[in-house]
Amino acid sequence: MPKYFKNPFARNTANVNIQRDFYTMATVNGDEAEIVMYGEIVEQQPIDWWSGEPIEGQYIIESEFLKDLKAVEGAKTINIRMNSLGGDAGVSILIHNRLRELAAKGTSLVCIVDGIAMSGGSLIMCACDTVRVNPSSLVMIHKCWTLLFGGYNADELRQVADKNEAWDKAQIAIYTRKCKLSETIVTHMMADTTYMTGKEAVEKGFADELLDDAEPLDIAASADGRHLFVRGRELHLTSGMFLPDNIPTVDPAKADETNITQPATTGGQEGGKLMAKNLEELRTENPELADTLMTEAKAAVSTQAGTAVEAERKRIEEIDSISALYDDETVKEAKYGKTACTAQELAFRAAQTAAKKGKETLGNMDEDFKASGAGDVKAAPAAGEDDKPLTPEQRMAAGRADAKKIQNKEDK
Repeated sequence: MPKYFKNPFARNTANVNIQRDFYTMATVNGDEAEIVMYGEIVEQQPIDWWSGEPIEGQYIIESEFLKDLKAVEGAKTINIRMNSLGGDAGVSILIHNRLRELAAKGTSLVCIVDGIAMSGGSLIMCACDTVRVNPSSLVMIHKCWTLLFGGYNADELRQVADKNEAWDKAQIAIYTRKCKLSETIVTHMMADTTYMTGKEAVEKGFADELLDDAEPLDIAASADGRHLFVRGRELHLTSGMFLPDNIPTVDPAKADETNITQPATTGGQEGGKLMAKNLEELRTENPELADTLMTEAKAAVSTQAGTAVEAERKRIEEIDSISALYDDETVKEAKYGKTACTAQELAFRAAQTAAKKGKETLGNMDEDFKASGAGDVKAAPAAGEDDKPLTPEQRMAAGRADAKKIQNKEDK
């Protein structure tokens, strides 16, 4: 083939080395590329409203990322190294969908969570067929939220809520495709703003492989819970997002690029008695006790999560065991509807419905009985102690008389 003809079906094997402030894209060889995503995912560069100047931060900007992605989309394998608090839901979903398009064309997608994959970062992570996490990595999922300024009436607030619910449904579709948990379970996890360690992420299906031989990560939070430090890199949480109490805290002024071990200077001891008022102070006074309490708390959370999954599985199985008694719509509503319930409650609801219908039937029969006039017909007098038993001829005469009375009443 002449060199001036280009094979339209050939993969792009040109060397790529794109270096931006907080992410990079580069081809490792002709068939493999690596994307390093360390930063907040945004639609465009944030600008200070007052000064008009760009706000300093670690931003992965939509237009730049998608443009750079085209440069490496010819690789057979794309490895994404993730360390992101997330950011804009729309941009995160867009990047997720573009990556899934590449996967549909045969590209192998691998995500290694170097530090954290929270919010929108977890959405992009779930686009990958293989997700590898460190034992101390953090994965977080939550429901969408919106910042509001100004005054709104009830209808306008409902519209905002409806939009957020639509975003939530889109996220649920992404998470359930990856982890294979039910929509109900994922919805509850998002509503609770669920944080998962690497091991927990694997157990729940959000990740595939635990890097047991990986070096421990230095992950800590500022005392106010507004900043996260991962291997010395400071990440600022978006307004409205707070870290759980079980993440170690540090004094930001003492955090450096290689070591995050300095505890916040609070608390104290007096006479050998603990004076700590919170977990942060307890870490300063008695680190071993704090670690023991945190281990027990994590075990309890893991047990509760496993119990919740098992309870949901059992609920569905019990409904299936009695599903033949009810129509398909009733069973579907009991399993997944807005009024989802247990098998026992399903049976109780059905009994209530049947009782209501039975009461209506009895009421209709009573109305028919009253309308017929049968209630006015008197029974033949019973024979008293002094009365002689009626002869067959007398009983026949009494029956004809009763029949005649009924006939006369119907003719009127």
